[in-house]
Amino acid sequence: MGPAALLCLLALGATPMAVGGESPAPSTFRQSRDDAWWTGPLLAASAATLPQGHFLVEPYLYDSMAYGRYDRNGTRLGTPREHDLGSLTYVLYGLVDRVSVGLLPRFGFKAPSQGQSSSGIGVGDLGLQGQYRLTQFQEGHWLPTVALVVGETLPTGKYDRLDARASDGFGAGAHTTTLSMYSQSYFWMRTGRILRARLDLSYSRADRVGLEGVSVYGTPAGFRGHAWPGDSYTADSAWEYSLTRNWVLALDAVYEHDASTRIAGGYVVQRGGAPQPIDLVASSGSSDSLAFAPAIEYNWNGHVGVIFGVRLVARGRNTSATITPATAVNLVY
Repeated sequence: MGPAALLCLLALGATPMAVGGESPAPSTFRQSRDDAWWTGPLLAASAATLPQGHFLVEPYLYDSMAYGRYDRNGTRLGTPREHDLGSLTYVLYGLVDRVSVGLLPRFGFKAPSQGQSSSGIGVGDLGLQGQYRLTQFQEGHWLPTVALVVGETLPTGKYDRLDARASDGFGAGAHTTTLSMYSQSYFWMRTGRILRARLDLSYSRADRVGLEGVSVYGTPAGFRGHAWPGDSYTADSAWEYSLTRNWVLALDAVYEHDASTRIAGGYVVQRGGAPQPIDLVASSGSSDSLAFAPAIEYNWNGHVGVIFGVRLVARGRNTSATITPATAVNLVY
């Protein structure tokens, strides 16, 4: 039985059948929230804010392995392309009890199946985040914890002038604003143990990007022009089941829609000994993907935990199919 199937079984509070085909009576045990320690699922961020003066540091390491790409008609394109090794770290601080602020630095290294690997570990785009908690979950009440989050991504990663080594591109080149609503609640299953649920909804919009030469947008050498990244919509539904005080099963289900990215500009080629300008106008087409991320957590205490999991994108429309193993350590102090 796979992790996703096991989590679904536990989430439904399923219990084995007794002899004679009758289900045993529901357990009278009820786990307390103090008895449940959490690291958080692999992808969905928490709606809870940090207490004033407290820090959260959570570094992620991952390897995104592409094993095929599908066009807008669902036709598979190509074979395995590369390994994208990377890190993303959440560094959050409780400004006041309802407000947390933070930085999200990124680093990466690319190893394509064809062509040169990155010349070294590269700096990606830097994220800034502010989170305001609107409500707080109270046991016995239906209202979940809800927070509004504003994020800004700064184009600190290299994204164009990559003629010497295209795999050195780690950024998007755009200032990107993301508006999100996070929610989190707790449910007690028939087993008496806790199922923690999250629903995160996000919308991102990027500004225009000036491009020169080879870029992460697929432009050729000598190109001069612009790119307009498409808007992005994401919905992440996640569940965590407290097996024991220390061990937790987690699962994310993530839908993402990206509007078409456009590029426009030109470059010059030599034909017959004379320069000839070439106009280039292209559109990536919109894309949709559905990903699942089963994971398992181990928590030493209520402040330190680790998670191991994998994000799976089996196939999508005009998007890559990927397998991304990932791990993270969660530290709160």
